[in-house]
Amino acid sequence: MEQLELIVDMVKQEMDAAIKHLDHAFQKIRAGRASTTMVQDVVVEYYGAPTPLNQVANVMVPDAMTISIQPWDRTAIGAIEKAIINSNLGFAPMNNGENIILNVPPLTEERRRDLAKTAKAESEASKVTVRNARQDGMKELKKLDGVSEDLIKGAEADIQALTDKYVKLCDDHLKAKEADIMRI
Repeated sequence: MEQLELIVDMVKQEMDAAIKHLDHAFQKIRAGRASTTMVQDVVVEYYGAPTPLNQVANVMVPDAMTISIQPWDRTAIGAIEKAIINSNLGFAPMNNGENIILNVPPLTEERRRDLAKTAKAESEASKVTVRNARQDGMKELKKLDGVSEDLIKGAEADIQALTDKYVKLCDDHLKAKEADIMRI
């Protein structure tokens, strides 16, 4: 009985992780407003070591269309600019000697559709992760010895209910993100 609960809990944790990953991925998909999360994955080559941007500079959003990056060490400005350009975020950094300004251009209809497709792909990837967690759980249940078939069937039903719930969550998150992207 305890083994069944452990397997169901393991499956639930994997599905929770899939939703967290989806939320993180959606934060990176910009919807026309500047956000520090747009540059959070930029890695700067700082004194020969790859360093996250937020560890070499202060990242701020002074208004809805601008990201300001103020390095703590002015000698890092060139490396930060290079990292932003190499990250393929679509920003053209402007350097004024003390900080770097990124202007977030307004989204075109075509770009909005592309972002919606990217969001859909992320959602589908999360659904695959949820289904894989379900499959792993079902395999673990089949390996159990000495547990009644009725208890195993009940645990399988619990895992399927979790799968349905988390797939719906992925769909709900996608609908909200698509609405955010398409809103002008």
